Amino acid sequence: MIFIKKLGNIPKTNEVLYKMNELEQSRKEINNIDEQMAHLFERRMNVCAKIAGYKKEHGLSVRDPAREEDLINKNKSLIEDAELEPYYVRFLRNNIDVSCEYQSKAIEGIKVSYCGTEGAFSQLAAKRMFPEAELAAFREFAGAYNAVESGECDCAVLPLENSSAGIVAQNYDLLMEYDNCIVGEQIIKIDHCLLGTKDAQLSDITQVYSHPQGLMQCAGFLEAHRGWESISTKNTAMAAKKIKEDAKKNQAAIASRLTADIYGLKLLKESVQDNPNNSTRFIIVSSKKMYVRDAKKISICFEIPHESGSLYHALSHFIYNNLNMDHIESRPIQDRNWEYRFFIDFVGNLEDCAVKNALRGLKEETVKLKILGNY
Repeated sequence: MIFIKKLGNIPKTNEVLYKMNELEQSRKEINNIDEQMAHLFERRMNVCAKIAGYKKEHGLSVRDPAREEDLINKNKSLIEDAELEPYYVRFLRNNIDVSCEYQSKAIEGIKVSYCGTEGAFSQLAAKRMFPEAELAAFREFAGAYNAVESGECDCAVLPLENSSAGIVAQNYDLLMEYDNCIVGEQIIKIDHCLLGTKDAQLSDITQVYSHPQGLMQCAGFLEAHRGWESISTKNTAMAAKKIKEDAKKNQAAIASRLTADIYGLKLLKESVQDNPNNSTRFIIVSSKKMYVRDAKKISICFEIPHESGSLYHALSHFIYNNLNMDHIESRPIQDRNWEYRFFIDFVGNLEDCAVKNALRGLKEETVKLKILGNY
């Protein structure tokens, strides 16, 4: 006689088969969806290749943080199940990262100019915007501009304004001197560190080197050490390089953490900037005067008659056309004492009727008007 041990409640054969069939059906459905997604993914990447070609031709940055966030906020609203929304946001971010990586590879070969030496914040900004590009360093801002105008480089990445220290005046002036165009911008967080020789201590420091903007952005920290002498250099990386070459433990540089690794320096103190959210606005400049179709910001420069009320009349065109000005800056005009040209950033697109009306009116009020970019 054969004894069979009782195994408890065993599902009926029909019920097991039903559940197995249900699982197989779900798997088939997943496979069909994946197949459709594969075709859609390939279509999406083909479009990304076209975008990469446009960006390469016009010297545009691969990453556009503002557009990426707009894309995510717009598409996550399409998800009806609130529980799935955070997963979809992760899916979108991964999609964007893959697309940008693919675009970077497609853009490889582009050449970007900047002002500074290895480790300068401008180099870090250029590398972040164009990860696969060849970078060309110049000692002066004018050299970076000229490289673009001459065709030696496809575009330039240049600092225009810092949240703590204000504008980089020279780059405003050079925007008028060179026949280039702003095609993009990015805000880069700037974190300054105090760097010294390997044998230095904070108590040894008597001299601090950095770019004038770097010194201004750390004015509070330097004020707390009144015995220190502040000395300007061409850029922050050159300050770090000097500390390395001089090898004096009483000298320190205010520069990026990266330069500590590049020049073998000791990190004496990090985050010495006064503003913890210290950031610099970098612009991308190209010789090609092409404007992005869905651009939202316009930069212009104009000169007005040296007469009472002329600035008021010029600015009235922004008010009448309900245009929001983001920024206004004045710079002295060479050889014309106490006369100024004005730089204005405002929200809009060159195809907008209100923008066309404002620029038409502004042209009549001004002596000289130049559109610096729509990006």
